[in-house]
Amino acid sequence: MTNETIQYTSKIEEMLKKYNLEVDDAQVKAAVMKLIAEKVPQNDTLDVKKFLFGSIELTTLKTTDSDESVMAFTERVNQFDAQYPDLPHVATICVYPCFARTVSETLEVEGVELACVSGSFPSSQALIEVKVAETALAVRDGATEIDIVMPVGKFLSGDYESVCEEISELKHACGENVAMKVILETGDLVTASNIKKASILSMYAGGDYIKTSTGKEQISATPEAAYVMCRAIKEYYDETGIQIGFKPAGGINTVTDALTYYTIVKEILGEKWLTNKWLRLGTSRLANLLLSEIEGQEVKFF
Repeated sequence: MTNETIQYTSKIEEMLKKYNLEVDDAQVKAAVMKLIAEKVPQNDTLDVKKFLFGSIELTTLKTTDSDESVMAFTERVNQFDAQYPDLPHVATICVYPCFARTVSETLEVEGVELACVSGSFPSSQALIEVKVAETALAVRDGATEIDIVMPVGKFLSGDYESVCEEISELKHACGENVAMKVILETGDLVTASNIKKASILSMYAGGDYIKTSTGKEQISATPEAAYVMCRAIKEYYDETGIQIGFKPAGGINTVTDALTYYTIVKEILGEKWLTNKWLRLGTSRLANLLLSEIEGQEVKFF
């Protein structure tokens, strides 16, 4: 181990000491149950549902995706903007990097971001050179945001230096003007303490957002994971003054699910995070459900 490596590892350890990483899972579960019971009903309003619709990252990450299907997917966003001029459009279209150019050339709606999952999504198991190249190519082809997966295996092995180095390298590949979301894959981290530590490391290493899940594992987003991540974002903001975005993703199947995540963000992070820049929802099935509630009748637009 070189002196430089030892110094970097020591720097990470000193940084982590600034935060309370001993989080009790039972206490988190109890706090979330109380928050949901007391606060979610008051957020069940038309205005909140419209806001949540405007925070959706409309996502297609299928093995069967093709240029034709992704183009049609993007055209629906164009058509929505024309058909529902009084409603907010979705925040983002999220696709694999090989479809970045297709979306970029098809999308006509201003203000909709183009996100690409990159860095050997969803496993993050590839050489860093491959991850960097894929990320750089996605940005070249028009991606305005990049979603990467934290190297979970390295984290669970305690190799926090490599975790931070990979995230930093991928952020460098994104450049200053392309926001990067770090997916923690919270279902694989198991404990609240691990989720808290992974959140802090991801923010420290250069993540502009932290995101719960890929949606490809058995356990995806949970209110408990969201609660811990938002607490971490708040502590990091209080310590550094740097605002980090939050994105629950995977398993957001109902309007109540979305209202729950909104409530957690509102209660822990406050109004400053209640914009579609700082709060995103990684889901596609939610779009029609929210639209149906907003319109007062079943709508299957997307």
